[in-house]
Amino acid sequence: MVGAAKKKCKVCEEADSKYKCPACLIPYCSLGCFKKHKEIPCVKEAVPAEQKFAPKPHVERPYFVDEPSIVLQQSQLESIASSSEVIDALKNEELQKLICKIENSADIESEFDKAMEADAFRLFTDKVGNTLFCL
Repeated sequence: MVGAAKKKCKVCEEADSKYKCPACLIPYCSLGCFKKHKEIPCVKEAVPAEQKFAPKPHVERPYFVDEPSIVLQQSQLESIASSSEVIDALKNEELQKLICKIENSADIESEFDKAMEADAFRLFTDKVGNTLFCL
């Protein structure tokens, strides 16, 4: 089996690197090179806000509807998805966290009830409801 190719230290450009800077991931070979690298501040690449709370892959779950008339039609879903008020509300990090907690919960109904105690979530559900009533 062939081993992985060794990377050169990006500080001294001589030795093989053994480490990576925790901030910028530049490869370096020794404490001396690390200290020299840190003489000029480096920064870790920022993660865009939309990726911080990226949803986990969707898992199909069985769902049960007691009253079929409460299921939204495709046109209603499209109206919600295109509502500027709903889109703006979804930029709220607190709301994003609450939605992720609901989505990833083993007990969705209980987590939904907890989320309804938060102002951000209640305002969001009001905006979704208003969008539906304006149709």
